[in-house]
Amino acid sequence: MGLGIPREVGYSGGVKIDDDIVTDVLKRLRRIEGQVGGLARMIEEGRDCEDVVTQLCAASKALDRAGFKIVASGMKQCLAPDGAFSEADIAKMEKVFLSLA
Repeated sequence: MGLGIPREVGYSGGVKIDDDIVTDVLKRLRRIEGQVGGLARMIEEGRDCEDVVTQLCAASKALDRAGFKIVASGMKQCLAPDGAFSEADIAKMEKVFLSLA
């Protein structure tokens, strides 16, 4: 599927983010884009403050989750570049990062 996703995304330090993580994070960011647009419309329409704040918190948490997904992927590679972590280890590490959000 041609989503325009680069084969490998990384930074100059050499850590590469797996394609499936990039795809997931980009989908999350596109969803967040929609949420932010919805927030702008809510404010323009003068919607209830509590509703706006609730949606703002949801968008913020979604952005945190996208960021932590990237961090967890990078940590996986930094701590075990040979891929020696089990899926349970990875899930546990992601859960720890997500608890910080």
